[in-house]
Amino acid sequence: MHRRTVVSLATVLALVTPALLPSAATAAETVTTTNACVASVPEPGTTTPVRICYSLFQPAGASKARTVPLIFHSHGWGGSRTKDAAAFKSYLDAGYGVLSFDQRSFGESTGVAHVMNPDLEGRDVIKLVDLVAGLDWVTKQRPGDPLIGAIGGSYGGGYQFAGAFTELRDKGRTRFDALAPEITWWDLKQSLAPSEAARTQWLAGLYAGGGSHLPPSVQAAFIGLFTTGLWPTGQAGRDLDAFFAKNGPAWHVKQGRKLNIPVIIGQGLSDNLFNLNEGLQNFDQALTGRARSRSLFVGYNAGHTLPSVLPPGFVTPGDPCSIALGSPSFAALAQRFMALNLKGQRTGLSGFGSYHLATADGRCLTQRQLAANTQYRLGKVTGTTTVLAKGPITVAGVPQLKAKVSSLLPNAAAFFALSVGTTPLDAKIVQNNTMPLREKSPVRGARRTVDLPGIAVDVPAGKTLFLTVSPVADMFAGQNGTVPSSLRLDDVSLKLRRVR
Repeated sequence: MHRRTVVSLATVLALVTPALLPSAATAAETVTTTNACVASVPEPGTTTPVRICYSLFQPAGASKARTVPLIFHSHGWGGSRTKDAAAFKSYLDAGYGVLSFDQRSFGESTGVAHVMNPDLEGRDVIKLVDLVAGLDWVTKQRPGDPLIGAIGGSYGGGYQFAGAFTELRDKGRTRFDALAPEITWWDLKQSLAPSEAARTQWLAGLYAGGGSHLPPSVQAAFIGLFTTGLWPTGQAGRDLDAFFAKNGPAWHVKQGRKLNIPVIIGQGLSDNLFNLNEGLQNFDQALTGRARSRSLFVGYNAGHTLPSVLPPGFVTPGDPCSIALGSPSFAALAQRFMALNLKGQRTGLSGFGSYHLATADGRCLTQRQLAANTQYRLGKVTGTTTVLAKGPITVAGVPQLKAKVSSLLPNAAAFFALSVGTTPLDAKIVQNNTMPLREKSPVRGARRTVDLPGIAVDVPAGKTLFLTVSPVADMFAGQNGTVPSSLRLDDVSLKLRRVR
């Protein structure tokens, strides 16, 4: 049964993270709120439809005679939908409908969490789009095709790609007209365990916040993953590989699909779960060239952020690029983006197709491209810190290291980053991020390529840019695991983009 209420927006406080939603304030107008559920795809091996529950907000004045576009919203991992219309005040006041929903297994929705499997969570989103397509007060571009955008961060960014790509796969086009995903992933396995080295600090927290919603075999594999720091072998490893195989834009792009709609991507350079590399791959590979020319990439020093203690890191939190683009926050910038693409309004937005990146010290650096233009040949790297260049120098993008790698013991590892300091002793890694290389078996002179964390950094005069190679990194430490053995690195070279 639908439960319909009319909610008066009095003086309220925003109940959601400001980075993900516009703030709430007072309002005199009324919003019609509907709390209900749709029947969606049954769990594998069952026949009972899964219930996906939502809160639908119809703004004052919206009607069959005066239709409005609609914004989808959903929550992060372990969360639930936003039921208070006040949280969406700026959208509702601007003449948008909003639908916030509980993702499969969370909130009031039933089922099991498959973490954005296109055949399950992807089709859940399509069911909700079908629902909106039947609302007479939502603007249609053609029968069955509502005018819609989407917002949300992390898991709430994942549903946007899952829904749009699944519809593209199943129907040849998506009905989403604009997306605004924040701090989400390109390839889920690559994000959680790059080089099959688990981000154990984050995995432990994610499991505590929502692990019980996963299928039992995946729960068991995850426990082994974050307690040992190693990607499981045998059946457990095969279970995880199969579980993650389709769960992100990377899989769709491998199947030849790209989105041809405008997207504004917000990604954290200091995010040490879904780092800048993930957002850049979404921007560079998940969109057509035409879509990219109408899209924005904003990198800020925020997101899933933990301080890096070992090795020590540094960053100045903030979002200077949304400010540089004329908005006080990414949420406000995303709403301007929706106004442009859903309402055709003149918003003054610029910077399309470029990369707008917060530097480690908090200024906005804009680049048209991030391809490497400088190479350092380092030979044999024996210490933890190697000089690259003296300041002043500015570096942006994803540095790439190549080396001949040798190890004596299985599960040998090294963790790579660029760092800044006056000497090797006080150098700190840029924006609190490292990337691993793990060798499961002993190797000798094996050629390897490692993408380092994407960064933006100004190295001032008097300081030096270093390559840091650490045998341990706290983001990847197994709770009960052993300290990894070290790697020998020969014939090392590093490519990066030097801005000045």
